[in-house]
Amino acid sequence: MNTNNNVYTVIYTTVIVVIVAALLAFVSQSLKAKQDANEKAETISQMLTSAQYGTKAELDKLGNAAKLDKYAEEIDKAFVIDLDGKVLRELNTSREDIEVYSPKQLKRQNYNIKGGANKTGEPELPVFVFKNGRTVVPIYGAGLWGPIWGYISFEHNSATIAGAYFDHESETAGLGAKIKDDPSFQKEFVGEVANFGESNVVDIVKGGAPKDAEGKSVVDNKVDAITGATMTSQGLDAAIDTWLEAYSKYFQANTKACEENHDCCEGEHEEACEGDCENHKAKEE
Repeated sequence: MNTNNNVYTVIYTTVIVVIVAALLAFVSQSLKAKQDANEKAETISQMLTSAQYGTKAELDKLGNAAKLDKYAEEIDKAFVIDLDGKVLRELNTSREDIEVYSPKQLKRQNYNIKGGANKTGEPELPVFVFKNGRTVVPIYGAGLWGPIWGYISFEHNSATIAGAYFDHESETAGLGAKIKDDPSFQKEFVGEVANFGESNVVDIVKGGAPKDAEGKSVVDNKVDAITGATMTSQGLDAAIDTWLEAYSKYFQANTKACEENHDCCEGEHEEACEGDCENHKAKEE
């Protein structure tokens, strides 16, 4: 064969492309199981951080297997609900087949919540209830440069935030990336009360959330925005509001049940709901 003609060049190039493509597909498929395992373990560590089972740094010291063990030990129940707060199906919590929602799955549900051309079905919202009484739900949205997501936990049958953890794909280091890298920003959410039933469920405020006479944050639904990261803060604010509004009927129904029955003031959840119980007792008196 004449190696200088065009036919040879086309055939040679085609063969090389096919071989390289096959190798890349093989490598990708070979690594997929490990990548999926890493993603699941990372998702679990973020949820455990939000539920206050340790700091992210502490949980990151655990291997993937230990993170799954911890989750299986501490999770009480997990399920998927619709926008009316009705349970659609249970999520597997057994150690051998744990079901969580990856960022890719959250992205799909974000489209479903918002509606529009990218909607693929009715929203399916995951709920994770841990044995310490805290309920963890995810959020997902857009930052300045790419997707942002995270997990917010609430005290037992309450609108009071117990913890939060956020992550991102490509926010600016030292600025927008602080939603993940700065634990003090995430701690600002603790103790704040989500305003379920309103469009502005949690308000990330530029210029500082209200303070009392001693300079301490007032208990409301407001959190300080990150200085120099306006767009990321606004994106996180919008993501939180969008998702928590979608969960509103579920949380409102559970909070109402708690207020009427005082079930959070008794048994294993008494300490976790101490503030809510005091409010209930004060109302009675």
